[in-house]
Amino acid sequence: MESEQDKYDALFYQLIVVFQTAALQQMGRMMNPSSEKVELNLEQARFSIDILDMLRTKTIGNLNEKEEKFLDDVVSGLQLTLIAEENKKNQ
Repeated sequence: MESEQDKYDALFYQLIVVFQTAALQQMGRMMNPSSEKVELNLEQARFSIDILDMLRTKTIGNLNEKEEKFLDDVVSGLQLTLIAEENKKNQ
């Protein structure tokens, strides 16, 4: 039987992946399943990344090492991808 903590741990990872997926879709890196199109909305992608960055800041001291590393890696990766997409757009 799954404990409440196990449930919350799984939900934490799912929340991060939801925003990660949204940001990747908004940066045109994944197809939007609703429209079945690849779309580009860098402003919305920036908002999704900012949500994850806020979560990272607000949870300092409350995550285990694995959770902290996962969130750091996701935010850093998305920030680098956003920079690359902004550079492509400005060329």
